[in-house]
Amino acid sequence: MSDRRHVRPYGDTTGDGMVQMSFTLPVPHGPRAEGAARQLANKMGVDPAMVVHSHAIGSEFTFVVVYGSVGHLVDLDEVVVVEREYPLLSPHEVNTEVRKSLGRKLVVVGACIGTDAHTVGIDAILNVKGFAGEKGLEYYRELKVINLGAQVSVPELVRRARGERADAVLVSQVVTQRDAHIINTQEMSAAFREAMGDRRPTLVAVGPRFDPLMAGELGVDRVFGRGTTPGEVASYLVHTLKKGVAV
Repeated sequence: MSDRRHVRPYGDTTGDGMVQMSFTLPVPHGPRAEGAARQLANKMGVDPAMVVHSHAIGSEFTFVVVYGSVGHLVDLDEVVVVEREYPLLSPHEVNTEVRKSLGRKLVVVGACIGTDAHTVGIDAILNVKGFAGEKGLEYYRELKVINLGAQVSVPELVRRARGERADAVLVSQVVTQRDAHIINTQEMSAAFREAMGDRRPTLVAVGPRFDPLMAGELGVDRVFGRGTTPGEVASYLVHTLKKGVAV
């Protein structure tokens, strides 16, 4: 396609609209389940739809992979995303900016709140081992990192953040059943506003099911989704310093 504003999925040839999707149906494995999958795909605009894989999940459910073509176009001018408005900095640059802007270490308190016991996300950002080849925030000389771990209550997080005089609070949420990640984060942001008002720390939410566009809905300053690296978070914290957000 010559008009790069309008695009459609690519499979075998440019613009053929081929997509692949997977889902689970509450139907026992067999022809009826595959027929139901094709019908669902057709209603979603995939036509023709081919079931290229299916297998039973227990006795009452079927996992299905469907491949087919869609006729829809995407108008790139109508795509709404959160663009990174700050540069990615090296650890040395982060340390230099923090020292110059604060004259002390920047304090970051992190936790998994509520009943969420999954620490992989918070550890990937905070622990020195880091993620995707990048060292975590503990590696940064000018950052003081307090990792509270999992299943931290909101009152305890607020208490520790106040006690540590935190500049930023980083919460990770992986469990999403019944929108637990949204409810927990909204509770957290409301608690900080009630307890500290305008003197609250910079609030950052991290999790694979978060959409960066949700910051306003969640009541936080920034949302980082799947694949976020420690360097992105560190660079953002420096950005907030320059904007005067962190206290």
